[in-house]
Amino acid sequence: MHVLDHATQPLETWRDGVMTLMRVSATIQSRQLCIFEQFCDPGLGAPMHLHAVEEVLEVVAGEAEVTLRDESMIVTANQSVLIPAGARHGFKNVGTGILHVRATLAAAIFEASYDDRAELSRRYVPDNA
Repeated sequence: MHVLDHATQPLETWRDGVMTLMRVSATIQSRQLCIFEQFCDPGLGAPMHLHAVEEVLEVVAGEAEVTLRDESMIVTANQSVLIPAGARHGFKNVGTGILHVRATLAAAIFEASYDDRAELSRRYVPDNA
């Protein structure tokens, strides 16, 4: 049994005002899931992008404007959006406090293709891969 102590996992700055906690990925022996949390300052979030796999984006706290393809909607705490594989999406914090979201992807390696080619693409793969 492999117990993960999320309290000891580091927060990373993915972009100014967006901190990320990678909870589960291939780096800790996951084979089918990538789960991470993000903490976004007001007005900030994730730019338009897509994944090759399905994703569930859950708002833990705050208010997010989630855009899926050409539709936008306000999503609040205890609400989730199912994002189909290959669907362009993004979100931003439209509240006044910190937006806390949890994302679950159906792949152990995080990969994204961003509309903005200057956006850094991260990959969470094991060191021995």
